[in-house]
Amino acid sequence: MATEGTAAAASAACIEERQHSIITSRKGNARSRIHCTDDSLAGAVSQRACVYCGARVVLNPVTDAVHLVHGPIGCATYTWDIRGSLSSGPEMYRQSFSTDLREQDIIFGGEAKLAACIDEVVEKYRPPAVFVYSTCVVGVIGDDIVAVCRAASERHGTDVIPVESTGFISGNKVVGYRAAAEALMRLIRPKEGEVVEPSQKVNLLGEYNLGGEKWLIERYLREIGVEVNVAFTGDSTVAALKQAPGACLNLVQCTGSMHWVAMSLEREFGTPSLDVNFFGAENTAESLRRVAAFFGDEAMAARTEALIERETARIAPFLRSYREKLAGRRAAIYVGGAFKAVALIRQLRELGMEVVLAGTQTGKQEEYDRIGELLDEGTVIIDDANPAEIERFLLETGVDVMAGGVKERVLAYKLGIGFVDHNHDRKNCLAGFDGAVRFADEVATAACSPVWKHLRRARETG
Repeated sequence: MATEGTAAAASAACIEERQHSIITSRKGNARSRIHCTDDSLAGAVSQRACVYCGARVVLNPVTDAVHLVHGPIGCATYTWDIRGSLSSGPEMYRQSFSTDLREQDIIFGGEAKLAACIDEVVEKYRPPAVFVYSTCVVGVIGDDIVAVCRAASERHGTDVIPVESTGFISGNKVVGYRAAAEALMRLIRPKEGEVVEPSQKVNLLGEYNLGGEKWLIERYLREIGVEVNVAFTGDSTVAALKQAPGACLNLVQCTGSMHWVAMSLEREFGTPSLDVNFFGAENTAESLRRVAAFFGDEAMAARTEALIERETARIAPFLRSYREKLAGRRAAIYVGGAFKAVALIRQLRELGMEVVLAGTQTGKQEEYDRIGELLDEGTVIIDDANPAEIERFLLETGVDVMAGGVKERVLAYKLGIGFVDHNHDRKNCLAGFDGAVRFADEVATAACSPVWKHLRRARETG
């Protein structure tokens, strides 16, 4: 187990302003408070992405919309096909559009170029909506994308939605989530004369259909008697999103990216929400039970218990065999959102593993409190980490395997540590009961590979 001294020593060695962003888990009234939701510290080389990227990962899975980046070509390239989201229909979201701002545009302004680009994509593709993303340079030169989008909407009779994701707004990716949420609310609010009929369907918020996970969750819910209205935003279309106000319940899976949307839907349309998590067998079972309890239907509750009993029994032998291989091994977690961290902690502990490091890019205080409750006392918890901090903890805690995103993969491999990809560009389904087995298989393959001892020996001998 990581000791409090380990975290204290590393905290003392890090940049002074970072010291309160690294704590060790404590129980009860002795629980420590962590600095979180702060802007990233200049010079710390944060693992976070930028504000614009935060907006793009939320909106990009809208399958039939045009996603137009107002900025230099590199911003569009960086986020092209950034989600591993799958579509059951349109593929427009696979294309990347940019105004490709150059030096002349920076000097004289890029509004005319943006208007011309919108005209071009609307004329050529006839999309039901265009999302226009602002970038850092747009904030510098002061282009008014809201006015340009409003004029384009009137000109073409289609939704042209500004996404105000200029990077200089903040050093926090969460601000990009908020920009995306505001853009979604602009899209789905019924216009004058439009009526959205109420239904008994549910919206699934914070589900991006990585590897088809939305389709798996839909199958579970359909079996217990619940239909999904629309997912935000995996495998969604503009028309489907506009039906969101008609749902009777919002299921919120990724609270970081969708909490504000859920609050807005409740405030404007009276739709209540439930937090759910379909990563891991225990989380999936609990979430299904919560949904059934909301509807208060005894037959639905019975179908839910039958599904859980069947699936749990089916996967139990597989999880047991992986637990025999993994019991006692040490794991580290560093991911984007706290909901994912909670799911991973529970799954790893179900496999008999010890979690010695847990961190996120965008966790909130109450979410870190929840993480601390799940971990052994003295476990290192870190917010908005940088590579130097992660490296130090990985080496000092003797980690066997790390679960994280694309930025952490290379670091783990360099240190001779097994790695499990839980990034948003992956293509394999890790949700639900079958996903729990796949995840366990990936962890076992990564942690138990004999290659790591050779890499560590080579590193130690220079």
